Amino acid sequence: MSETMQKSGTARLDASKSGSFKIGGDIEVARLGFGAMRITGPGIWGEPTDRAEAIATLKRVPELGINFIDTADSYGPDVSERLIREALFPYPHMLIATKAGFRRSGPGAWQMDGHPGYLREQALKSREKLGLERIGLWQLHRIDPKAPRDEQFAAIKSLLDDRVIQHAGLSEVSVADIEAAAKVFPVATVQNRYNLVDRGSEDVLNYCQTHGIGFIPWYPLAAGNLAKAGSLLDRVAKAHRAAPSQIALAWMLKRSPVMLPIPGTSKVTHLEENVAAVDIVLSDDEFTALDREGQAEYSST
Repeated sequence: MSETMQKSGTARLDASKSGSFKIGGDIEVARLGFGAMRITGPGIWGEPTDRAEAIATLKRVPELGINFIDTADSYGPDVSERLIREALFPYPHMLIATKAGFRRSGPGAWQMDGHPGYLREQALKSREKLGLERIGLWQLHRIDPKAPRDEQFAAIKSLLDDRVIQHAGLSEVSVADIEAAAKVFPVATVQNRYNLVDRGSEDVLNYCQTHGIGFIPWYPLAAGNLAKAGSLLDRVAKAHRAAPSQIALAWMLKRSPVMLPIPGTSKVTHLEENVAAVDIVLSDDEFTALDREGQAEYSST
């Protein structure tokens, strides 16, 4: 456990210190959220190995000031959504966001399916599984190259028009994809892989910031070689008496006001450590140096 975690234990851990963002302009959430992929079994398949701990982790989420949970119908499949309902329904003052666009055939196996009928069917099932009248945020997990892109976008618009969902987002997309989708429906969020050393979506993040679109980075705590002993990240972490992963998360939160990190875990202690990162204040010099090192590592891969 980091000293940042230990020190925060004497004060109330509060994710709202990360700041807030209004998804779609009207659903206000704390910028630090929770990703509910890891509460499932190995290979994101089946029930969690320690079901009681997974439930305890979910119950701890709102106690820590997190009011934004990201899940998907394919996590389990269905397991993550069911556990979220069991632990947290009726979700007072919380946004439960989910996604569709993958079929599952076994642990670690993912097959894209963006056919309009399937997307609608899965959105309706998610609404039922979560016990919601309307899903606050629903995201297309991937644009399926086997189905016409415009038909996938039209299916999303129909979900909005029929009030199955309130806001819609996209995942793993380019700026061109966002612009094409925005001609059909308002794009509230974009969920791309992004972290200190994975900067392939820098242009997408900048576009989202310019247009007020929430950017949800998945795999946000990765730090590559920067996590090694003696690295800049390691030195900054030691200076703040924190874990390198906490510094990586603090860097993410400082990077952009539309950044909505969703680090995931199935352990209460790890969840608390992630939330403790909101108390870390990086100096501008630390931020810039980490940014430079992260860009350099990304460019070298």
